[in-house]
Amino acid sequence: MTRIHHTNIRVADPQASLDFYRALGLEVVGCMRMEGLYTLYLGTPDGEVTLEFSVNESKDPSWTIQAGSGHLALAVDDLDSEIARLAAVGIEPEAPAYHPGGRPDVWVAFYRDPDGNRVELLNGTFPPPQDELPEGLT
Repeated sequence: MTRIHHTNIRVADPQASLDFYRALGLEVVGCMRMEGLYTLYLGTPDGEVTLEFSVNESKDPSWTIQAGSGHLALAVDDLDSEIARLAAVGIEPEAPAYHPGGRPDVWVAFYRDPDGNRVELLNGTFPPPQDELPEGLT
């Protein structure tokens, strides 16, 4: 079974983006720190994750082509089986499935749709990580 899990967007000014989406009724429900970037998880007051912000701390110009930046995420019951099923119809991931940030609780693979949009398949459920927010964000 496939379920829409979240949408990920790149943001240049995380505080301005937080202010805007909070005004729309979302709240920060998690944060994941990785080398050179972090992801903020926003959701509804009931805790459902609906939006991820990817923020580049490193100023690396190649970051817009990194697999995790800018995507639609779909949760699947068994990622390995889904990868095999898609391969059987000629749809291959951009790279082998992996654990982002080395986290054992998350197993993902990224694909491109016919227009080049990224689609992340993630195994099972993924509660938002609870890393400390970057300094200066409120």
